[in-house]
Amino acid sequence: MSGIMGTYHLDGCPVNRKYLEKMVDVLAHRGPDGADIWVGESVGFAHRLLWTTPESLLEKLPFVDQGDNFAITSDARLDNREELLYKLQVFNLLPDKITDSQIILAAYQKWGEQCPEHLLGDFAFAIWDKQKQILFCARDHFGVKPFYYHHQPGKAFVFASEIKALFCLPQVPRQLNEVRIGDYLALMMEDKAITTYKDILRLPPAHSMVVSQSGIQLWSYWSLDLHREIRLASNEAYAEEFRQIFTEAVRCRLRSAFPVVSHLSGGLDSSAVTCVARDILAETGKTPLHTISSIFDKITECDERPFINAVLEQGGLIPHYVHGDEFGPLSNLDSIFQYEDEALLGPSHFYPWIVNCTAKELGLRISLDGFDGDTTVSHGVARLTELGRQGKWQTLIQEAKAIAPHHNISPYAVFRHYGLPFLRDLVKQWRWIEFARAVQLIHKHFGASRKLLIIYHGIKPIWEQIQRFWKGGHKQRTSSHSSLSETPLVNHHFAERIRLDERIQTLNPPRESPLTLKEEHWRSLNQGILAYTLEQMDQYAAMFSLEARHPFMDKRLIEFCVALPAEQKLYQGWGRMVMRRALAGILPEKIQWRGGKTNMSPNFNDGLLNRDRQILDQVMSHKVKHLEKYINLDFLQAAYQRMISAGNQVSDDDCMAVWQAVSLALWIDYKKVIP
Repeated sequence: MSGIMGTYHLDGCPVNRKYLEKMVDVLAHRGPDGADIWVGESVGFAHRLLWTTPESLLEKLPFVDQGDNFAITSDARLDNREELLYKLQVFNLLPDKITDSQIILAAYQKWGEQCPEHLLGDFAFAIWDKQKQILFCARDHFGVKPFYYHHQPGKAFVFASEIKALFCLPQVPRQLNEVRIGDYLALMMEDKAITTYKDILRLPPAHSMVVSQSGIQLWSYWSLDLHREIRLASNEAYAEEFRQIFTEAVRCRLRSAFPVVSHLSGGLDSSAVTCVARDILAETGKTPLHTISSIFDKITECDERPFINAVLEQGGLIPHYVHGDEFGPLSNLDSIFQYEDEALLGPSHFYPWIVNCTAKELGLRISLDGFDGDTTVSHGVARLTELGRQGKWQTLIQEAKAIAPHHNISPYAVFRHYGLPFLRDLVKQWRWIEFARAVQLIHKHFGASRKLLIIYHGIKPIWEQIQRFWKGGHKQRTSSHSSLSETPLVNHHFAERIRLDERIQTLNPPRESPLTLKEEHWRSLNQGILAYTLEQMDQYAAMFSLEARHPFMDKRLIEFCVALPAEQKLYQGWGRMVMRRALAGILPEKIQWRGGKTNMSPNFNDGLLNRDRQILDQVMSHKVKHLEKYINLDFLQAAYQRMISAGNQVSDDDCMAVWQAVSLALWIDYKKVIP
């Protein structure tokens, strides 16, 4: 994790060095190990250096080639260094004397604007090509490294790792982007380009960009393949392949000149990262892995110590703890808002804040986590939908029975949700024999009434079809459904003004259930919320001069997991089955075969309603009224009253609505943003 920034005067005016100096100062937290500036007439780069990898100790950025034709500033960790060095064959130095930025620049010199297609790892960089008079920029596949920019056509282009650095230039406006506020209040974070500020954009993940005097060209250099399939000989072969890829993903993120810490929560994902990292470090004789875990002495239902201890008891770790129930979600917002540029905080923001604060106090600077292993490997629940579509009723029933105990619900409740809707499909397709067989199976396994199944899922759908036909319903009609009916927190007039309903329909349209588990898996990894969450995690680490590394965000691992057969994701009721098999003997069995995970809502609710109650009441009484143009205050106040009166039965919907409004009100008040 470092800080990059720069400016390109498209009108040919010389760069004023003092503005780059201001940008460097503002991003001091991102790189305490050094800072430098390079100016080349109408282009200027700056850099804040955080030593992380062994090669970074030799890094000097911005870097200019010997011919003075190219300059680069980058925040990067390359995971395929050996492959790239072999392909490039341009260095006369030992590999450990070559920095990642030098490799990226050499890749650009060889492959030009296609160079990101050859890179693997986490990166954001900008290269000035003097001969072509262009600025070439790129960002990694999932958006681990941030890249923000402001463009004034024909005048200037400015970029940085954080938005606050852009405000050092007088031409960059600090004005609220109301469209982004509408998206946030509607819980629709699919736009991968806009930010909370007008005219400040993000380079989307897996995108490259060329900036020249004629404008901006932006394109995607990679996308996740929906159609790739992997077929191996056995369950053991799938597990072995997963273990190799996952181990390599962790190994790459252990490339460090300093001790490493892992966020150990006790869940399957963080435990997997911790155990594999521990074993790799032990094999190489390096400093043992540190761990930091959140524990809960007061809100004991959130405490994961039995699972955390199962990992620690294996040895080879240096444990540390933070008390997750001593802070509330509003407790440290003033400190967070010093660094956090956007208003769109998630309810769990304070966990990484206190964990990273502890890592800083321990003198650590590289942190691993199990971020979004759920999405990468997939619990595979959509396999039930796939089985229903395929008419594989026996297998669907078996999986429903097996998965139910892991989620504390009845097998028939699982089947009713995922299986019964497809009975109607059989009727609509006039497949009555298959319908009758399915009814018999459902009756046999769940004791459901055959008569009621036939009436409600056989006769009723046919009668509805006949009625629609006689009423002219056989003609196509345009749906008049409004997505805004599902977003009651948003002020109706505000929603109409920014055309929020159109945005929701375009960016997050109502769609039928995915035809396959693979399609659902693919969709989940293309959500805009993923990139935004990674950007937030970068800032939470940057506050404390840390670099956050996420093994489950490895391109190779994600491509492998998406391409797996459905039964490797869900099998006999166990989600993420390939991972459970792969880590046998590495994970404690108590975690390897853990069914669910602890719900952290009780701690959040207690923090909001008790530890931070004074702040909550004050904001609701005095500050949220300033959001009247954006929020339906009647709905908000009703949700607030229900929440404070509910005791231990707080509604998640009410809590989320109040949290969105309160955090937004506090952010606007702190930042003094112009609406």
